[in-house]
Amino acid sequence: MNVTRKRKIFIILCTIILLLVVLYFILVNFLVSAALVPSFMRKLESFQRITDESYAALVQTSDIQVNHQLALKETGEWLETVESQKLSAITDDGYKLVATEFGTQDESVDNHKWALVLHGYTGWKEEMYPFAYWYYEEGYHVIVPDLRCQGESEGDFIGMGRTDHYDCNLWLDYILSQDPDAIIVIHGQSMGAATALMMTGEDNLSDHVVAVVSDSSYTDAYSMFGDKVKEWFYLPAFPLVDSARLILLLRGGYDLLDASALDAVAKSDTPILFIHGAADVMISPEMSKELYDAATCPKKLLIIDGAGHAQAQDKEPESYYGTIQEFLKEYVHS
Repeated sequence: MNVTRKRKIFIILCTIILLLVVLYFILVNFLVSAALVPSFMRKLESFQRITDESYAALVQTSDIQVNHQLALKETGEWLETVESQKLSAITDDGYKLVATEFGTQDESVDNHKWALVLHGYTGWKEEMYPFAYWYYEEGYHVIVPDLRCQGESEGDFIGMGRTDHYDCNLWLDYILSQDPDAIIVIHGQSMGAATALMMTGEDNLSDHVVAVVSDSSYTDAYSMFGDKVKEWFYLPAFPLVDSARLILLLRGGYDLLDASALDAVAKSDTPILFIHGAADVMISPEMSKELYDAATCPKKLLIIDGAGHAQAQDKEPESYYGTIQEFLKEYVHS
């Protein structure tokens, strides 16, 4: 084999390897967009399939359905009468975030109770209004935001709690600008719960945050991304998730490994109530148990039998809200 032929073979092999690398990173870019960019997700045929599969994974018992419809009806009636206003804030990187503020039915000067209520992955603020209604009935002012890149809020990528837990400080700042004596509870569901937990791990978290209700949180975004790559796209987590970390760091400005509620609760001193449905197949209840075990703060764990993902309030509303009420009595004094 002469030198010229060897050189041609070498060039061909290098070209093939380069093409494979390019194709691989195109695939990783696609996966990042398909998982974390709602506008891109909606263009995919697979998005409807994933949505249908996620709905099918919920528990469909009659009691859950009846309680859910009742909550929506009562919330709808409340929305027709309650005073509310639209809020906006600008993040450090220039995105406009939007939230709804609900006034309190208790207008006494001594009422300083506030609740910040956070939705989940690919969610929006309106789906959290039943929780806002409950806090309103308990005498709280309530702020319900659309998290970054979801609902009416701007952004390039869903933050998986990492960017969101910084963004939510803007709403804390707003609350304190309105009420310097505010006593704040953060209630999050799914990714919103992970966001709330990540907030508790920050040294500069406002002392006005007195408790967190974490409903159906995951331990960390890295693990969740790996699970969903396998579940939704039938691809191996390794090495795709580590490659996605790099792409997301370059495109989205954050590392999936840093989006860890588990690391946060291990250094938190904010009281936390962990809630999870025992029949959750989207985020395992073992994750809430792991978070509970790792937490160094005052804590309580409630597992609701027969509840799927984010369905605990519909499976056993009296136990769900009653436990929250009893937990908060110890920390909220207004």
